[in-house]
Amino acid sequence: MIGFSQIGRLLHINWVLVKHGLDDVIFATHLFRPFRFLLFVWPPHWLRQNQAPRAERIRAALEELGPLFVKFGQILSTRRDLLPDDIADELAKLQDQVSPFPGVQARQIIERSYKQDIHEVFAEFDETPLASASIAQVHVARLLDGTDVVVKVVRPDIKRVIERDVSLLYTIARLAERYWREGRRLRPVEVVREYEKTILDELDLMREAGNASQLRRNFLDSEQLYIPEVYWPHCRRNVMVMERIFGTPIGNVDELRQQNIDMKQLSERGVEIFFTQVFKYNFFHADMHPGNIFVSPEGQYLAVDFGIMGALSPEDQRYLAENFLAFFNRDYRRVAELHVESEWVPSGTRIDEFEAAIRTVCEPIFERPLKDISFGHLLLRLFQTARRFDMEVQPQLVLLQKTLLNIEGLGRQLYPDLDLWQTAKPFLERWMSEQLGPKALLKNLKANLPMWVEILPQLPTMIHDLTRQAQKGELELRWRSDEMVKLRCEVRASNRRSFAAITAAGLIVSAAVILGLDGYAPRMVADIPFSSWLLGGIGLIILMTYWPSRSGRD
Repeated sequence: MIGFSQIGRLLHINWVLVKHGLDDVIFATHLFRPFRFLLFVWPPHWLRQNQAPRAERIRAALEELGPLFVKFGQILSTRRDLLPDDIADELAKLQDQVSPFPGVQARQIIERSYKQDIHEVFAEFDETPLASASIAQVHVARLLDGTDVVVKVVRPDIKRVIERDVSLLYTIARLAERYWREGRRLRPVEVVREYEKTILDELDLMREAGNASQLRRNFLDSEQLYIPEVYWPHCRRNVMVMERIFGTPIGNVDELRQQNIDMKQLSERGVEIFFTQVFKYNFFHADMHPGNIFVSPEGQYLAVDFGIMGALSPEDQRYLAENFLAFFNRDYRRVAELHVESEWVPSGTRIDEFEAAIRTVCEPIFERPLKDISFGHLLLRLFQTARRFDMEVQPQLVLLQKTLLNIEGLGRQLYPDLDLWQTAKPFLERWMSEQLGPKALLKNLKANLPMWVEILPQLPTMIHDLTRQAQKGELELRWRSDEMVKLRCEVRASNRRSFAAITAAGLIVSAAVILGLDGYAPRMVADIPFSSWLLGGIGLIILMTYWPSRSGRD
């Protein structure tokens, strides 16, 4: 159930929307639409004059509501195909121009973390932030040896704000899963849990420093991507120090053109960097909005902000690569088979029907440049198709989907005529060849050789013991089925409900018997004996507690 603090948060959200003149957003919702007439009797609505443009008001409201809403605005800012230009331009400011907290406060946080005066660590420290985001802000500094660095500082009291809003998300997700017919398929609680882990990890700058170091090692000799160096002696949980880089923000397309940057090559490199991170290293930057990506004068990507990184299991990685390749080759039957094999759709799904549905959605987008494609619309249609086939949402792929949308938004800005398919397909073919070819076999044998060297001497003894047990009839077969486990759980739950119902009925009947033994019918509520109140109340509470939800009845 929704607690008082969460109800207060919902009211605060509505108040912020009203405060910034976004009353229409509230009264456009299904719940409040019948009360839209109240706008005309709302005094602030009459007196509001010379208010800021719509886009500025939306940005200001998201900033005031906190990090989760700012993150939402950052994602939206990359989707210019879905937003009017004025709103997209304003939301782009959320990438690195969120209202900063005082520089003096940042200095105090740093001194508390280092337990020494700031000038004992830095020769110079600029209290004016270089950039400010929803979780942290960045200051320019210089180490005692003269090295130019940036210092990232986590916002004060930000964890409490995030936990409050995540708690609200959990409540909404549980209600959706319990009472909404689509709730079990979309798995909203798991999605929120994945998001909670991601955003709380972002608060730990030691983790971010580790992410940066790993990504730097992966691309150390690359001409495509440069990752700044981390200065570990100066890193703490809420303070991180990195090499300062100099480049042009990737969103500043006009300036990049003035520097004679090859936009086609730049956009193709972006796609290849993404697929290299996902499939070669299985470790990808999952927050690739324009505020985190810069370009050097030589056309090399420069990345910052490594708080949100993604990784896939080997199984998901393999299935995903095969899905992409089958998709690029228009082999929709293979796409359908892979979805069934990976259990992303139920095993009883008819392959031919699923193949036809996928073809209907995907075929119209081939051989078209990026400017004529919207992955946002494509994903929406795929979700509608998935609903027909009872396809479950995969929480572990949510970060990847978010990153794909960011990549599309960047590509649309840099080079709208990019042929995404021809850029990505050769890379995936090479990767699959490396995974399945002779080189992959030799690589796996080499990796597993120490384990086999250890096991082989024991193998004859293990075979002998197994044969002896079989001859004596001592071989025990243990079998575990997920369906049987699920059935046992359902039977136990049904038994608990039955026991609770019998207990509750017994208590309520006892209350009625006690009332009858008094020999008269009470004329007023106050005349009912306390024992009847107690037994009847406990019975009703037990009955309501174990009453099956809508999702349980479905």
